[in-house]
Amino acid sequence: MKARIVVSAVCVFDEAGRLLTVRKRGTDKFMHPGGKPEPGESAAQAASRELLEEVGIAVAPDALQHMGVWLADAANEAATDIEATVFTAPGVWSAHPSAEIAEIRWLDLTADLPADLAPLLTDHILPALSPDRP
Repeated sequence: MKARIVVSAVCVFDEAGRLLTVRKRGTDKFMHPGGKPEPGESAAQAASRELLEEVGIAVAPDALQHMGVWLADAANEAATDIEATVFTAPGVWSAHPSAEIAEIRWLDLTADLPADLAPLLTDHILPALSPDRP
């Protein structure tokens, strides 16, 4: 049986409509900003806190828009699933890497996708954001 990690993640867009992805130090996959809730935190509170810690974007938990909950293979842990509650942050943003984030990359959803994206993105989020994508 696979282990399961519960996380919150946030879809953030810039003025060009590109999706923010981040790569954590010591890993090779790009994913949403986000992470594990601390004890007593709701999914939205965790998403809000992680967004500020990782990329310097401040969005109140109640301003985040719930997108869905998905189960996907963890990008950086073998034999592990993530259960991700995903939100979108209203508005357009700029970001900078902080905490454990080694690199950020804005993803053009109309272009060919890079091969280094986390399964949650490729299997669930991108199809939900772009229903006409193959």
